[in-house]
Amino acid sequence: MRFFYCCLLLCLFIRPGFSQENQPTPIRQVPATGIELDATDEKELKTGLQEFSKSIGRLKLSRDNSTKELLPDVLIYYKAVDYALRYHEFYSMKDVSDAKELLKTGQQRAADLLQGNSPWTKAKGEVIRGYLSKIDNSVQPYGLSIPEDYDVNGSGVNLSVWFHGRGEKLSEVNFIANSKGFLPKMPEMKNTIMIYPYGRYCNGFKFAGEVDVQEALASAKKQYKINKDGVSIRGFSMGGAAVWHFAVHFPDLWLSANPGAGFAETTEFLKLDNEISHPVWYEKDLLHLYDCTDYASNLSNLPIIAYNGDKDLQKQAADVMEKAMNKEGLILKRIIGPNTVHAYHPVAAKTVDSLLTLIEVQGKRKTPKEIHFTLYTLKYNKMYWLMVNALKEHWKEARIYADISNQTIILNTLNINSLTLDIKSLSSLIDFKKPVAISIDGVIIPIKSAFKASVLTLHLENKQWRSGATKQGLKKKHNLQGPIDDAFMSAFIVVKPTGHSKNEKFDRWSKSEMERFIILWRSQFRGDAIVKNDYEITSADLSSNLIVFGDQESNSVIAKIKDKLPIKWNSQRVLLGGKAYSSSDHALTMIYPNPLNTQKYIVLNSGFTFREESFLNNAKQVAMLPDWAIIDINTPPGPVYPGKVIQAGFFGENWELLKKR
Repeated sequence: MRFFYCCLLLCLFIRPGFSQENQPTPIRQVPATGIELDATDEKELKTGLQEFSKSIGRLKLSRDNSTKELLPDVLIYYKAVDYALRYHEFYSMKDVSDAKELLKTGQQRAADLLQGNSPWTKAKGEVIRGYLSKIDNSVQPYGLSIPEDYDVNGSGVNLSVWFHGRGEKLSEVNFIANSKGFLPKMPEMKNTIMIYPYGRYCNGFKFAGEVDVQEALASAKKQYKINKDGVSIRGFSMGGAAVWHFAVHFPDLWLSANPGAGFAETTEFLKLDNEISHPVWYEKDLLHLYDCTDYASNLSNLPIIAYNGDKDLQKQAADVMEKAMNKEGLILKRIIGPNTVHAYHPVAAKTVDSLLTLIEVQGKRKTPKEIHFTLYTLKYNKMYWLMVNALKEHWKEARIYADISNQTIILNTLNINSLTLDIKSLSSLIDFKKPVAISIDGVIIPIKSAFKASVLTLHLENKQWRSGATKQGLKKKHNLQGPIDDAFMSAFIVVKPTGHSKNEKFDRWSKSEMERFIILWRSQFRGDAIVKNDYEITSADLSSNLIVFGDQESNSVIAKIKDKLPIKWNSQRVLLGGKAYSSSDHALTMIYPNPLNTQKYIVLNSGFTFREESFLNNAKQVAMLPDWAIIDINTPPGPVYPGKVIQAGFFGENWELLKKR
């Protein structure tokens, strides 16, 4: 079945301009199928994996906590070769020889660990480490460059993240063997560890790739002494795009940011006509998730130095960000490589390094008293001492201007319904042993002196700001705000139907979409999705997001929750407001808080929503469907849409079904 599906992918089509009505044209497969292996090489690799598997089995029997913690450092070598062999991802004979060396290194690590040793944890220079992901329990690699002056008994060192560029052949074998993303020609920064996230392949470090960065950082901070206020981000090309993304969405995490080339938004970068490329309103709204130009105000307290060659087409990223920052009254520091296309000019590289070093010398990241915060979704809801709990409406611009004057916290808001102040962070800026006042949208809210709570929450009620949290109930909140793609940024389980739907056409479509998702999750996000039959789901599984395929007849999990969903659906029809769609010709895709555990998602009949056409360019890897959609399955699924999207939309802030926009 998987071999058949992989062959099918080679025949997929795109529709120019993303239209669902245009005639298809062929597209190429990403990642491509690799070379045919010599029978001798294939046998040697299979034998090596079998022997390696025995060593891993012995390690898994260990009850030693240290051994368990370091097991991912071994498993990454097995996975790299196993994936390349199983999925035909050897692209040259060098890859084959590299894989053989990886097996030797992995076996040596396993042997060392069985003896209670782990020499790679104390090594200097380039080191490969691994971690176990919370998303799908997959092992993921990351690289490190440990400076010679690193002292394990010292007070700690700074850390610089380097995001690699696009690489369609960036298998785990390539990443580990060739140190992809390492820049030996770049001067090493003194007393600084460099970390190189894999990013789960080639997705612009977005979605699960974004989580990969966070998990790799957390793993490195456990293994090495890192100054928590001394973490910087750097990258080039696709990696430069990643820097812009992490800079505007998580500005309070970094000491500095250095994007090189890349892209910062989708429409202008790809020279698209937005009306043709994204013909419906929700696709345009969803661009707000990753279009960095929308979040330019968030850079007001982050030192940022942009680099590009003067002849590089990707100079456009810094151009549009500079324009967006200027509108916010911000100035972008830019370094230009003369007579340079898509590369780092050596003199410019030294200039960038000297400026970044100067920032490090000036001291650690400081908590600002003045904040300019823009957001469109509660997914990215925190900045320094401010956290937004609720919006009036998602995907519309929301803003907070915050400042501290004497003993008054001044807040001016737009499209905000609830927010929280972190008192611990604010304590370095204001004396809570004395009377403090909050001025929010012109209204003064006094708070008691000697304030001892760790946070202070404010909410809007009857157009008046009041202290305290809002009433409990089903609400959109951080990490429970949609859209569909958000379900794949935390732990999830695919729930496979074991029954049979009365609607044959839907049954075939649903099972095909499930199989497609499982295969493409592996190829695009480099993990094996956890799959369970519907009858195998236990109460413990409800702590994960459930990705459920089928209908109430074919999937018992859907049968349990069908009456608790805002869109009614049975074997005859899908009811959406006053409109009915036949279940024999239509499918419902949806994300919603799981009625069996409302702190987690349930997703119906959908994987991540950008499809094969988007794999060709990282700027196109954006969410393509909102919170729910009705799909006409008479139109065959393609590399842009799962069928013809008849109607789609977002749920309201209380997860209610809204009237037509």
